[in-house]
Amino acid sequence: MSTDESVNESANVSIGVSAEVTVLGLGAMGAALAGAFVDAGHRTTVWNRTRGKADALAARGAVAAASAAEAVTASPLVVICLSSYGGVHEVVGPLAGELAGRTLVNLTSGSPVHARETAVWAERSRAGYLDGVIMTTPSGVGDRGFLQLYAGSPTAFEEHRATLAALGEPLHVGADTALSSVYDTALLGLMWSTLTGWLHTVALIGADGPGGNVSATAYTEVADRWMQTVRFFMRAYAPQIDSGHYPSGEFPLELHRMTMDVLVHACRLRGIDSRTAELFRDLADRAVAAGHAGDSYARLIEYVRADGRPDGRAEGRLDGHMEGRLDGRTDGRPGAAPA
Repeated sequence: MSTDESVNESANVSIGVSAEVTVLGLGAMGAALAGAFVDAGHRTTVWNRTRGKADALAARGAVAAASAAEAVTASPLVVICLSSYGGVHEVVGPLAGELAGRTLVNLTSGSPVHARETAVWAERSRAGYLDGVIMTTPSGVGDRGFLQLYAGSPTAFEEHRATLAALGEPLHVGADTALSSVYDTALLGLMWSTLTGWLHTVALIGADGPGGNVSATAYTEVADRWMQTVRFFMRAYAPQIDSGHYPSGEFPLELHRMTMDVLVHACRLRGIDSRTAELFRDLADRAVAAGHAGDSYARLIEYVRADGRPDGRAEGRLDGHMEGRLDGRTDGRPGAAPA
């Protein structure tokens, strides 16, 4: 199954019959995960290094295991959610034998290299492996309106998809376990860019001046409807980016560029930070100067990609370094224990 096929496949599945699932780590998010499984009627075994954190879940019907090994052997599906991959390695590293034949779903935040190396370890341990991302806060766990992204074994995902649906809308983004982290980083970037753009325009429309003093609530009602148009452009531009061909249609880049001047001027007139507007105006300036005035707005992707360094490669590493080893040893940095 290709990544695109996996992402586009509908994830509207029923939660289904009761299943057995184990949750390791009962911090705020881990406890929310376990609670969602319990609420969905699944036989849920829980474990946490600080045993008292299991009491509230036990009162709701979960089974509190005395050890991580006992918890792992209680269920065919083991979900782990800790503060770092170092903590994951400390907990499951010594349990390779117990995990054999089971599926480990890791919902701990980490980098692509963390996910890939953990997947290699799981394969050596004869365990299925999914690396996942919880795209909500603890209070949103269990709401089917929120996405939960999984990467790794398609077989393991399909086997446990109905159970994982208790947490939210399960979506498989590809067989490469690194993809969950990549999607997480990209989607958080989209969230912050969108929210910062919204804050910037709230400040602009609420500032003193002609037509100013609009409340954030009133403006957001209109902005929310405007996002439908933004989504239309995103879907129209995505195939252009994939093909590297940017036909202008009715709204060429030069028209965007002219309107950007209006935004920069409005910001300066009202004393609003204009750097955000200047950033994408500068990108448009470069594209127009290079002869792309008649292309679509999507042409700017070429300049965004090249902004890291003169050779077009961004500084730094996305993947980071392993925080620990799955044989139970660390690389000198303390691994995080379960919350």
